[in-house]
Amino acid sequence: MEMTYAEIFSELKRRFMEADVSDIQEHLAYQFNIIGEGSGIFYVEVKEGKLSVEPYEYYDRDAMFTCSGETLMKIADGKMDPIRAVTLQKMKVEGNIDKALCFKQLIDSRK
Repeated sequence: MEMTYAEIFSELKRRFMEADVSDIQEHLAYQFNIIGEGSGIFYVEVKEGKLSVEPYEYYDRDAMFTCSGETLMKIADGKMDPIRAVTLQKMKVEGNIDKALCFKQLIDSRK
């Protein structure tokens, strides 16, 4: 079933917002570029123990992830490890690799 960007963003925001970021003290800012079906851009930011997920570009980002909506859904569901997704070339990462690796911590911290 095809999903629009709005549907993909809405679903991913719901899943990301389940993360417990209260232990993450550093500032993290990630931009996600969804390519292919439902393409679009959104960002995830952790600031002062609070999580934001918004449908905009984030110019002062730490890292940028580019992948399909399907790959991102699998990662958000915990069905695919983000590091494995990069290894399999299903996701491209640019920027600060140390901060990009914290994305896995974010995914793993969901309640």
